[in-house]
Amino acid sequence: MAKVLIIAEHDGRSLSPATAKTVQGAHGLAADVIDVVVFGDALDAIAQDAAKLAGVTCVRVVEDASLAPALASRLAPEVVALSEGYTHILAPSTTFGRDLLPRVAGLLGCNQVSDVMEVVDARTFKRPIYAGNAIVTVRVPDAISPVLATVRTASFAAAAASGSAKVEAASAQAQDPGHTEYVGAEGSSGEGPDLSSATVVVSGGRAMGSSENFELIGSLAKKLGAAVGASRAAVDAGYVPNELQVGQTGKIIAPDLYIAVGISGAIQHLTGIKDAGTIVAINKDPDAPIFEVADLGLVGDLFELLPELESAL
Repeated sequence: MAKVLIIAEHDGRSLSPATAKTVQGAHGLAADVIDVVVFGDALDAIAQDAAKLAGVTCVRVVEDASLAPALASRLAPEVVALSEGYTHILAPSTTFGRDLLPRVAGLLGCNQVSDVMEVVDARTFKRPIYAGNAIVTVRVPDAISPVLATVRTASFAAAAASGSAKVEAASAQAQDPGHTEYVGAEGSSGEGPDLSSATVVVSGGRAMGSSENFELIGSLAKKLGAAVGASRAAVDAGYVPNELQVGQTGKIIAPDLYIAVGISGAIQHLTGIKDAGTIVAINKDPDAPIFEVADLGLVGDLFELLPELESAL
């Protein structure tokens, strides 16, 4: 009997779409029980959203002021305290999940499967390797329990909001290890959709030339109601903060429409967008690798084409 515990990701105000996609991934386990645990403070609205996800049996709410910053070092012992009786513990393969679940694995003494993109059975999974150039099938040995895995959210649709799971309160059980202190969070104050879950994304590359020129990307994105992304080259050049980076070492996304502007198409970048519905490339180099994967391509000077495109829109 498979009994799954999913660690919910949220920002203190709303449930992350990554959680719904992780729940959908858990459906492939044919589990008898799928529970979701939500850590933090003042979680009523978030817990109710989690309870609506199809397939969820119970939402376990652990409220404590010390859990609100969502520090992996603080949450990991709490997950371990709740782990008894579960055959699987899952988290989204996001910054949150990649930080937290390896710590849980270390405390439990279990190996972890990362970036699950397909569930074959309760112990067998497919995941990408070599920057997505190959897919490997891995099996967790029967002696290892529970099975720990992060779910590649770009590979799964979000679970429908058609459920009505029960919600129950639970107390914090573990002590704060005390070696990590939350100082604060800094990030851009963009007004557009979240990059991880946006249905339309406009990304710029090194060819933008400067942070000032990158405003052309933001302007077009605003016109389309899209999120702004960037290649690693643009981030390394200091045009935009690294939270906008798309690719193997950035965010793995699957929007309905991805527009790559001035991005050559390095394999590390393509890894982050291979699940996109439609890829549009704008580049002055007709031999740029991005055109090999693009559904639509436009060869030309981006500084001429972007204003024209925005005007037409």
